[in-house]
Amino acid sequence: MEQCPFCDIVKGVGPVSTVYEDDNTMCFIPLQPIYPGACIVIPKPHIDHFTDVPDDLAAQVMVTAQRVGRKIREVYQPLKVGMVVHGFGVHHAHLNLVPQYDPLDITYKHLAYIENGEIQFGLKPLPTPTRDELDAMARSLRLDD
Repeated sequence: MEQCPFCDIVKGVGPVSTVYEDDNTMCFIPLQPIYPGACIVIPKPHIDHFTDVPDDLAAQVMVTAQRVGRKIREVYQPLKVGMVVHGFGVHHAHLNLVPQYDPLDITYKHLAYIENGEIQFGLKPLPTPTRDELDAMARSLRLDD
């Protein structure tokens, strides 16, 4: 298996701004959040496809996402909190929590840019906050228990 950055995070060897962690799930701020408060929720075991996550573990991932999603609403006050499982990027099942201030936010409109007269999609236009900024976002969303 190729090296998995999410598995490194679970093992405690990868850099992370943790929002929540229990025995089976973990939630953290991505390196390039679409908006402040955007999070990733993962099952701790390495499973590539979200559809391969056992039902009981998938339910735990969803409960974590629900709890953190409520905290995102409280702290950042978006109109909605979207949940996206698209399965690309890191080959470790993950659910993205996206604060939505506009109906197009769930489409990751921030990833679009024009290059050579054509619309491109990529991480190029996203800001890259410092670790301190990422840690501050994580602290703002930590659950009290």
